[in-house]
Amino acid sequence: MKYSQGELGRVFVARVEHGDDLLGELKQLVQVENVEAGVFYVIGALKEATVVTGPEKCVLPPVPMFRNFNDGREIIGLGTMFRDGEEPLFHLHGALGRGDTALMGCIRGTSEVYLVAEVILLEIKGAGAGKELDPTSGLKMLKF
Repeated sequence: MKYSQGELGRVFVARVEHGDDLLGELKQLVQVENVEAGVFYVIGALKEATVVTGPEKCVLPPVPMFRNFNDGREIIGLGTMFRDGEEPLFHLHGALGRGDTALMGCIRGTSEVYLVAEVILLEIKGAGAGKELDPTSGLKMLKF
């Protein structure tokens, strides 16, 4: 394990509105406010999104299994944001439900809000953490 220590900075409370792109709005927030790194919580609903629900097989590099939905689902999510140079990269996992159906995974690409998504963003300062391409996994992974 590798780790570093930082401090909590500012706390942002945001309302992402109907029709907005959740990840796009979060990206805009962290760029405008110059957030170095953070952890965020999401509660609300998404009209549609693409979700990675695991690897096809447990091999490196992984081949992700994608699931799409466009039927409106409740979401509770937890994510991180670290930068790859100047570019903020988000890693948001969520549990999404509709009726008796549940889907859980990593939200990618389109993430259109239905009604509202409430977000709490906790800024992490001074941890020296970021993301960079890991050649073994083919993914941008946490670095210190």
